Amino acid sequence: MAGTSPSRLLRAGQSGRCRHCGNRVDFYQRAEQRPIALHPTELAATQVPQACLWHLGSGIAYPHGDGTTWCRIPHAVLCPRRTPLCRMALTARLRRRLAVRTRRLTDTGSFAPRPAPARTQAPDSGLEAGSSARPVVQLLLCRYLAEPTVEVIRCVAQTRHRHRCTHPVLTPTAPGGTWRLMPTGPHREQLTLPDGDLGRLPYSEQLRWRAQRCPLHAAAPGAAHLALVEWQPFTPFS
Repeated sequence: MAGTSPSRLLRAGQSGRCRHCGNRVDFYQRAEQRPIALHPTELAATQVPQACLWHLGSGIAYPHGDGTTWCRIPHAVLCPRRTPLCRMALTARLRRRLAVRTRRLTDTGSFAPRPAPARTQAPDSGLEAGSSARPVVQLLLCRYLAEPTVEVIRCVAQTRHRHRCTHPVLTPTAPGGTWRLMPTGPHREQLTLPDGDLGRLPYSEQLRWRAQRCPLHAAAPGAAHLALVEWQPFTPFS
């Protein structure tokens, strides 16, 4: 990242909480720009399986060791609400510790496990969106998977008070997209899902959605990002 960049997200990482267990995680971007949640502390590389070794280089997460005695590990390996991906003494001990912390957070009301999303109707399409609340959106000739529903995707820009902008990306004053069934694979008979099509919007609007900015901060490109953009490339069969 350039030293003159107003954002330090890649170097500093972004802390958050796992939506499944409530424990703290650090979000970093991989080389292909997809985010990954890592356990916030370094571990001894000799006690972690080779398949679970990650390291950071210039703020980018890489899926292998870097030759040092320390490494990072994906939170998915340790999350007590997920099926264990590997069984070693260190990972089993950390999973138990995180499970106890999850119970404490739940008992004190600080964390509530996310309920299964309700079946919703895709806007303006008459099509049932299914049980998943994560929409697939087509923009800039690519398809992306959004973390929340389109209506609540939030601007990632930093305000003058150094807080994250509270405005949604979707606004009634801007041109709207459409929902339609689109084939996801190379053959039309494979899998068909409700797909939010923003590809017919003006190029500037597609850039605004891809940058995950409200119209106010789209007009102020110098405003720093205070959170990682939540779009992920959509690969239905991976």
